Amino acid sequence: MKNTLYYGDNLDILRRYIKDESVDLIYLDPPFKSNQDYNVLFKERNGTKSSAQIKAFEDTWH
Repeated sequence: MKNTLYYGDNLDILRRYIKDESVDLIYLDPPFKSNQDYNVLFKERNGTKSSAQIKAFEDTWH
């Protein structure tokens, strides 16, 4: 059996790619409902921290 890592919404992945009664493990990465935005931070070419960043995801419920 081949191991596969999927990245995305777990319900969408299960419905689209996984056969019924065939899942051994689903890993979820908390924290959940932190009501914060998370950014990707960058470094300069010389390795020092950069002020550049982009929003990676929002962990808020509307």
